[in-house]
Amino acid sequence: MNKKSLHITNGHSLTNYLNELDFKGDILTWQEMLCEGPTTEVIDSDEFFKIRKKFLLDFYDIEVNEEEFRAEIDVLNHSENFSEIILWFEYDLFCHINLIAVVSLIQQKNIKLPLYLVCSGRVEGEKELKGLSELKPGQLQKHYANKIKLSEQDIDLMKSLWKTYCGSDHNLFKPIIIEKSSFPYLSNCLKAHLQRFPDSKTGLSGLEENILTIIKKYDIKSKKHLLGYALNYQGFYGYGDIQLERIINKLSLFYDEQQNSLKLNRTGHEALLGQHSFVSELNSKMYFGGIKKYDFQFSKSQNKLIKTV
Repeated sequence: MNKKSLHITNGHSLTNYLNELDFKGDILTWQEMLCEGPTTEVIDSDEFFKIRKKFLLDFYDIEVNEEEFRAEIDVLNHSENFSEIILWFEYDLFCHINLIAVVSLIQQKNIKLPLYLVCSGRVEGEKELKGLSELKPGQLQKHYANKIKLSEQDIDLMKSLWKTYCGSDHNLFKPIIIEKSSFPYLSNCLKAHLQRFPDSKTGLSGLEENILTIIKKYDIKSKKHLLGYALNYQGFYGYGDIQLERIINKLSLFYDEQQNSLKLNRTGHEALLGQHSFVSELNSKMYFGGIKKYDFQFSKSQNKLIKTV
């Protein structure tokens, strides 16, 4: 029996695209968004599914079909059917946290197959960073031809990062930011992650500050209009509609919504000027992996996370 390639994609959009282009092999579609909410180091476990289901229901009113997800990743319990695993993930933080988890899951299942990474971002002749599903067929085929074979060192790095993400000290990411690796966008993503914590001066995360800056800079007509800008100008986060909608709604104390107009109010201007810390006003039960977001603040002067007093 000829063994096949196993493709692990970052979502249904890419899975459908690969099927349209007739890529050979089986496809596992990874549908989690592990960049938000609590996680456990052991992924295929009852505890992991329990806390993920609760988080997605509490924060996004999403009912997780646990049986469907378990059935999807069950393909990894039959690695003898495959000759290699090809990971399709993008340049952003959303994808990178999922990528770190997937590589760790593969190792937790003691799978010894060759691992390859197809990672989009910068594309020759294009100004903007591109997601895999945004690539033209020829560009996607070129990315596939140039896929990176992950070394033992690369795999160990991913395992270490997942352990750190599920742990209590995210400052351990800092030394990795300045290291070279086979993951060209990892440093940008880890920087972006640390800046998701509230700024020690304003209480705003980097993403929240960016959204308020968009309201100040552009003639925003509505929350829907703001969402479009936030999706396009979010840098290395890679957040989806529902994630950014939640943040926009949470920031409502900083802007006034009128007919055909969204404007910063006095509180919003104070926040951008750093005149007051809004940690207590914004505080929520959001977790990033092993730690609660508002238990820490990011100090720009010290370039690290500090405990919230």
